[in-house]
Amino acid sequence: MKIIEITNVDFSLRHFLLPLMRAIRARGHEVVGACAEGPLLDDVRAEGFRVIPIPFVRRLSPLAHIRAFQSLVAILRAEKPDIVHAHMPISGFLARLAARVAGVPRVAYTCHGFLFNHDSSSLPRRGLSFVMEWVGARVTDVFLTVSEAEARDARRLHIAAHAEPVRNGRDPSVFRPDPAARDRIRAELGVPRDRVVIIAVSRLVWHKGYPELAAAMRSVPEAELWVVGERLDSDRGADMEALLRGAGLGYRLRMLGYRTDIPALLAAADIFTLPSRFEGLPMSVIEAMLTGLPVVATNVRGPAEQVTEGITGLQVPAGDAAALGSALGKLVRDPDLRARMGQAGRQRALDCYDEAKVIARTLDLLGL
Repeated sequence: MKIIEITNVDFSLRHFLLPLMRAIRARGHEVVGACAEGPLLDDVRAEGFRVIPIPFVRRLSPLAHIRAFQSLVAILRAEKPDIVHAHMPISGFLARLAARVAGVPRVAYTCHGFLFNHDSSSLPRRGLSFVMEWVGARVTDVFLTVSEAEARDARRLHIAAHAEPVRNGRDPSVFRPDPAARDRIRAELGVPRDRVVIIAVSRLVWHKGYPELAAAMRSVPEAELWVVGERLDSDRGADMEALLRGAGLGYRLRMLGYRTDIPALLAAADIFTLPSRFEGLPMSVIEAMLTGLPVVATNVRGPAEQVTEGITGLQVPAGDAAALGSALGKLVRDPDLRARMGQAGRQRALDCYDEAKVIARTLDLLGL
């Protein structure tokens, strides 16, 4: 069979869909990617995958969305796939509609988080998001979600009665405790072996909770913060790098930018944090858990089902810098607690978020 995996930008395809594309190919099917053009697609194409550029934009722009929809219809009519598997809210909505117009036999969608659950969005935007999801589900044969909470929402709100959670996954042989990598990275960065390092890995956008994290770090002077990631060209809002650099943390802040050695950086750290205001089921939390790090995250959908409070990490309310600082401080000052939570987190990740298990379930539900 021929499957086209469609998402919004190169970042999503490279970091979220590439393992799935590899598995589809391994089962003997033809798989093609489609998303907005970007430099991260070089890695995907280097593995022999064909990626079709689509003029997607990550903003409310009716004319741009019409152009993307027209491009999708033309491409799908020419490619004649057996299955279209769409991802992300806007690209997923347009791709599913285009697949039906183009006569694609089977249409699948994986929800990576409902925008109408994003509390910072305006009421009209949340209403529009709900309508998009409801309409899109009417032309969807297989409706998947990455979190249990989103599957429950889809069923409860009558978006998709048969929504199935598949979770996210990472390779535990790649993300693992690695003492050699820890020593190497710390030596490269000039960080003493006994200094406590808190690491955050995400795009540099407001809803990832960087204002709260900057404030919280002032209450844990014994630790330093590594921020790994960058702002995408399509991201909007305040400049989080400027905010962090202006937080007065001095040498205790290291802005590491976009990196390809995330497993080694995680292995070199002691605590992982993701104080987001909105998430689907973040890969970064899974990566940290597999690496054996305790996780401090907000109790929003996604992280709330990943982090077992008091066992694998600590949960704090979104937007609460004082609670975040208290949770980080508790772990910074208790190495035995860090070790216990890290070990428990790795075991939970092996049980729930092993990439091979997640992908196998996804492929089975797709009928592959």
